[in-house]
Amino acid sequence: MSQKSWFAIVTPEPSNSKKMPLENSPPRVRFAPSPTGFLHVGGARTALFNWLVARTQGGVFLLRIEDTDKARSTDESTAAIFAGLEWLGLDWDEEVVYQASGLAQHQKDADRMLASGAAYRCFCTPEELTEQRKAMTVGKESFKYDRRCDRLSEEERSARLAAGLPFVTRFRVPEGTTEWDDLVHERISFPNKDIEDFVILRSDATPIYNMAVVSDDIAMKITLVMRGDDHISNTPKQILLYRALGVEPPKFAHVPMIHGTDGKKLSKRHGATAVADYQNEGILPSAMVNFLALLGWSPGGDREVMTLADMTKLFSAAGLQKKAAVFDPKKLEWMNGQHLSRIAASELEPLVTPMLVQADIVSESELVERREWYLALIDLLKIRARTTHDMVRQARPYFAARITYDPDSTAKSWKDVDQTLTLLQSARERLSKLHEWRPDSMEGALRALADELGVAAGKVFQPLRVALTGMSVSPGIFEVLEAMGRDLALARLGQAIEHIRPE
Repeated sequence: MSQKSWFAIVTPEPSNSKKMPLENSPPRVRFAPSPTGFLHVGGARTALFNWLVARTQGGVFLLRIEDTDKARSTDESTAAIFAGLEWLGLDWDEEVVYQASGLAQHQKDADRMLASGAAYRCFCTPEELTEQRKAMTVGKESFKYDRRCDRLSEEERSARLAAGLPFVTRFRVPEGTTEWDDLVHERISFPNKDIEDFVILRSDATPIYNMAVVSDDIAMKITLVMRGDDHISNTPKQILLYRALGVEPPKFAHVPMIHGTDGKKLSKRHGATAVADYQNEGILPSAMVNFLALLGWSPGGDREVMTLADMTKLFSAAGLQKKAAVFDPKKLEWMNGQHLSRIAASELEPLVTPMLVQADIVSESELVERREWYLALIDLLKIRARTTHDMVRQARPYFAARITYDPDSTAKSWKDVDQTLTLLQSARERLSKLHEWRPDSMEGALRALADELGVAAGKVFQPLRVALTGMSVSPGIFEVLEAMGRDLALARLGQAIEHIRPE
């Protein structure tokens, strides 16, 4: 093919359907992070969507580490990506591909385009390109390379090569329009005149991003590329490269960006953006994947709380949304609370136990010795907790010999010192006389006390709650008393009385 015959109108056949099916055959999809930092929220969401496509369609989910930026890529970041995916429960199906190992193939594909006339060598120096930018003063158009090296004669080109002059390899953008049917945004079209002849190999023969990605995706037989819609501008370039290499492009799906609650692109100013941060903050992996799935996808109806297994049954392209998703940390905590309440105590035990031990609240041996009681306590605490840290904080009163009191709680519930003393002393006396330490017995004794004092039952229960836990929020007061046991509960009331009694 001659250089000039490469120019052609690239206009794929239009689709008649508004929403394309994901695949007619099992898809091959990939997640391709750069190992330059932790697995962040946006990347995790992209990985999840690709994983769900593969699992719902009986396809293959692949992992590629794009480590060509040697200055910024680290083994620690690669390990963090693996750990983040494993924590989320996202497994991959074949050996991990490392982009840097594909250099020879990247160069071979670029050479094929040189040979076909789809690309050419550009000998312009950075200084010459700077001068070209300065000289472009026509209208408000952005700078586009003027193809001067494409107009070199064979003799000039050969002479420069023989002289060892450095060059980059540029792709020759054809005339026409590049279009595709996006699974999210439907028909997208780019006039090729707006795309300059972009570099595919640097002067050291290493590939530019778009070249490496296309070469790798061809080698990995990727059939669907699902990624953030910030990559839409890369897609026409990549489609052109596919066609220049004689390969039909994969399908594309560009999912919406993730914004903070202020409507701006999610960043560190909004708080934690790394998946590992949320793991350390007491978020469950099941809650995290549930929350991430709803950032740009809806299963339909009002359904929100789902397991990963639920999502593999429900996920489809029809539920993908165009508008930006909002990452709301409060919604994530709510979601986490929903998952906590649904998970069996035996599943939460290995998560909570190390935290209790690390916080020096209780020894592991004591928890093993009282395991049946401990599992019942987990079931009690998980109902009102938003995170596992909440559970640890709420668990302290059930183990500690003495507790501290939340100032806001005591200010509100122990406002009248004399009345509170009378109430707590009376409650301690009634409870100490119970023959059976059962919720119904406790409730009868305390409600009778409220009647005798001429106050609503809540006026007894709330001061008692603060005395027992140091906090104004806890499980039901009778559940708290039962979980603490007679000795600890009576001791705790004694401590509160000492704390309140005037010296």
